[in-house]
Amino acid sequence: MATVAEPTATMDQISIHPPKRLLYGPGPGQVHPRVYQAMAQPIVGHLDAYFFQISNEIQQLLRKVFGTKNEMTFLISATGSGGMETAISNFVSPGTKVASFGNGFFCDRQAEMARRHGGNVVRLEKPWGEVFSDEEAADFIRLEKPQVVTYVQAETSSGAFQKGEAICNAAHEVGALVIADCVTSLGAMPVEIDKTGIDIAYSCSQKGLSCPPGLSPLTVSPRALEHLKTRTNPNRSWYFDISLIADYLVQSHRYHHTASATMFYALREGLALIEEEGLENRWERHHKAHLEFVKKVEALGLEMLVPNPANRIWNLNTPKVPQGVDDAKVRATLLKENGIEIAGGFGPLAGKVFRVGLMGPLATSESVHHFMHCFESALRGAGYKG
Repeated sequence: MATVAEPTATMDQISIHPPKRLLYGPGPGQVHPRVYQAMAQPIVGHLDAYFFQISNEIQQLLRKVFGTKNEMTFLISATGSGGMETAISNFVSPGTKVASFGNGFFCDRQAEMARRHGGNVVRLEKPWGEVFSDEEAADFIRLEKPQVVTYVQAETSSGAFQKGEAICNAAHEVGALVIADCVTSLGAMPVEIDKTGIDIAYSCSQKGLSCPPGLSPLTVSPRALEHLKTRTNPNRSWYFDISLIADYLVQSHRYHHTASATMFYALREGLALIEEEGLENRWERHHKAHLEFVKKVEALGLEMLVPNPANRIWNLNTPKVPQGVDDAKVRATLLKENGIEIAGGFGPLAGKVFRVGLMGPLATSESVHHFMHCFESALRGAGYKG
């Protein structure tokens, strides 16, 4: 019987030594130690029975986190943008009319992908950080009568949370499918796919699920699957064809691509941590951390970009940069002196907001206190007098 040599290198012999960081940015977020331990386990092949066991467990746990009974709930071997491309490419073909709600960077990306797949895109736009009222959403959809509607539930570029019930109700009235971006919300806030009425949703592994980047959870409703069966032209993307991926991961297990067992282990462990904590307990922990953060930020004299607390993402906060303060200097100080990573704004919000994530292990009162102590010091060092 052949033997397999065991690795002998110790941690001191490993040739890479990344700096230690506290990931308070918009993603990737801090990874739980148990997820790292899971990633150190031996890999199996992408057609191994154990791999499909892990995949099936992930599917069951994802349904709970998504808030859905959809059988077609599985992973795309790609980042969140790959999940977006999967959703768009399967349900937008040449000539499809797409109604796009635009109030941030990732809404714009949805629209651009739809155009590239031949969609006829119509837009309703608001400034970044604002959300659409129920009446605005319904009136736009009833006027345009699209076949597909796209929106971002939790817009990473602005910190705004868009409620989706009115969007979904109006879309279904006119026979349209709804594609929702849940990249930042999944695992940290209620997503509630079935309750909201979302037909297709995608997310990522590195934000609310507290794992490394590289996987995109996807869920597709029976209604959307029935629509997919009526498609007369093939998806222009072979790799992101849902029917092929589902055949591999859910149905026959026939080879489609070489999925990473290591990344599947990571997400399986991340979802197990959510299951052990309890999903609603996890939501409440993130909400409490968010409220404490906002209270401390406002006590410093700073304002939040999103004015209405009901429209704010819990795990991604966007305080405004105070007048006269260089946000890049603040961020550089945090990184150099404290090993803390946060992000600034971009596009129309460049230099105007900080983007601060409180995700997974960092969504605690202790973490908020530590961050705010370092943040205030960095602000003062950049000349803030408030």
